[in-house]
Amino acid sequence: MIEINHEVSNLKGVGPLLQEKLNSQNISIIEDLLFLLPLKYEDRTQLFDLEKAPIDHRCLVKGEIIDSKILFYGRRTLQVIIDDGTEKLKLRFFYFSNNQYKQFKLNETVVCFGLLKNNNNKLEMIHPEYKILNIYEKFKTEEALTPIYPVIDGIKQGRVRNLVQQATNILKFSDPQDLIPASILDELNLPALKASLLTLHSPPKNIHIKNIDEELITFKNRLSFEELLAYYVSLKNLRKLALRKNADKLYQGEMRTEQFINSLNFKLTSAQIRVTNEILNDLSLPRPMMRMLQGDVGSGKTIVAAIACLKAILNKKQAAFMAPTELLAQQHFESLTRLFEGQEIKIAILTGSLKQSTRKNIQHLIQHGKIDLIIGTHALFQDGVIFKNLSLIVIDEQHRFGVKQRVALREKGTKGNNHPHQLIMTATPIPRTLAMAAYADLDTSIIDELPLGRKPIKTLILSNNKRKSVIEKIEIACQNGQQAYWVCPLIDESDKIEADAAKNRFQDLSDRIKSIKIGLIHGRQKNKDKEMTMLLFKEGKIDLLVATTVIEVGVDVPNANLMVIENSERMGLSQLHQLRGRVGRGSKESHCILLYKPPLNTIAKERLSVLRDSNDGFYISQKDLELRGPGEILGKKQTGLPQYRIANISRDANLMPKVQKTAGILMKNFPNRTNDIVSRWLGSSEKLGKV
Repeated sequence: MIEINHEVSNLKGVGPLLQEKLNSQNISIIEDLLFLLPLKYEDRTQLFDLEKAPIDHRCLVKGEIIDSKILFYGRRTLQVIIDDGTEKLKLRFFYFSNNQYKQFKLNETVVCFGLLKNNNNKLEMIHPEYKILNIYEKFKTEEALTPIYPVIDGIKQGRVRNLVQQATNILKFSDPQDLIPASILDELNLPALKASLLTLHSPPKNIHIKNIDEELITFKNRLSFEELLAYYVSLKNLRKLALRKNADKLYQGEMRTEQFINSLNFKLTSAQIRVTNEILNDLSLPRPMMRMLQGDVGSGKTIVAAIACLKAILNKKQAAFMAPTELLAQQHFESLTRLFEGQEIKIAILTGSLKQSTRKNIQHLIQHGKIDLIIGTHALFQDGVIFKNLSLIVIDEQHRFGVKQRVALREKGTKGNNHPHQLIMTATPIPRTLAMAAYADLDTSIIDELPLGRKPIKTLILSNNKRKSVIEKIEIACQNGQQAYWVCPLIDESDKIEADAAKNRFQDLSDRIKSIKIGLIHGRQKNKDKEMTMLLFKEGKIDLLVATTVIEVGVDVPNANLMVIENSERMGLSQLHQLRGRVGRGSKESHCILLYKPPLNTIAKERLSVLRDSNDGFYISQKDLELRGPGEILGKKQTGLPQYRIANISRDANLMPKVQKTAGILMKNFPNRTNDIVSRWLGSSEKLGKV
């Protein structure tokens, strides 16, 4: 009898090639398939008459083919018309073969499943799934909702569904190991693992697609809880592992550090002093610091990091400062060079765009200890970079990297059991529940006040209809010596997103305003061109800078106190707050104008109102988490947040305190179970760091 702990090769239809593909996705035994959970469900239980079929919904319909032809209007298209006696339906295919065209014969019966649209009072489906019935074949609808699974490269959805169905049939006659003790599940009011897996893979027949989320929430919570637990425990294990390592005790240079702080031409805020002391205390200990420094835009994180770097250098060690972009790395290089003027500190910048000869020379100096502070991008953890005695790593905008890249850079300074200290900085205030999930391996310091003299930024929400008056105000402001940003979210026009492109806006504004100097900066320009544009803007030789979100982090121009952001309704609150933080860095009052394309829906109005009414980054990020989800706060593509299979931090935030409590109980009383939970959800190749 086949058991769920047997290899997947025991399933019908799984040969060596398919087994290899499954193994590459950490699916080795049958139980692994059970944790490949549905992304969504589709309703194929009802066959609709075309006249009663729900518009703008995916549904199942059937009809007789009355026309089939290839059209050449703009693009080659296969068009098939079917009729079920109540209404006609047009099927359109843009990607098709001649054999596919020949399948659609007149008077044949075809069953289709797809998104039904009403186009000029004519029903149509684009690229539906379809089946052409044999003359005597009777079509049977599904008895329950159809689960849709994540894509596995090289395996069709139907094959994946069949394999999972085989696995669930085996599950009915065997019991998976419930790694969370029954007493804890009862206390949390969560169902057993077996019942949750069976229900999610095969929802009961009486569940309607409209109520699917509500009906399955308890079973989703059971699995979300265990998945969140797996990631939380893995990060805690990473933390525990780090505490067993040694680190350089950076206790020398206390007097010179204090002299440096007193020599600054500004006073540190009480929050900066508090977090500086926390960091310096960590650096004096014989174990690696793993600390995240949170601070709102403009709160003064860089000077705190500079003090930490100085402490490492005064102990005759090297410090590395990693930034997510070359533009930001260059700015840090310039600002830290100015800060450390007269301190006899050798500073270098290492980025991917440097000439090979220059890069090799810098790498040689780093390897032989001739450079004290190295600033750079991801190029810092490339193979050719060897440090002589790296003792401190500062990572700016941590959410742009991720745990694995952080670990990779740490390995650069690892010698035997000796590891470098790590300071992780972010200008994105992170809600407590999200921090629990993404950064459980780090201590946290928070700069919760802005430097003296900073005035709150006034935010206005205006329709595109007011664009002309906005342009007039910018012209007047720039003529009076102020500087401004005009931010567009895209570089070029897009068919999918109706967003103004920076290039077009630059041309439009240049045509309209002749009396001021206008510049353009975007991510596709060469680094030297971006740097030159930013230099001209900083020096006041550009009055209005048209930009994409490349200016989101790091650019500091105190004289810029006006910003216009296009298509604000399409952007996350946290990103808008980051952009807004580029102004308001001087003593003058600053304004941010959020332009939107009307009409605004209820959620968009609520989101933009949050930004208008508050300058508190923590409050804004919490609202962003509630309204848009964690990807908007931490960044969608380069986030350090785990790619969960079923958990959703915004939906499951209420589970995190219980996850934290349960992890403590399991790690203390059931250590083997915690290891099994991590292995079940992360798999050996996905374990973070050295967990």
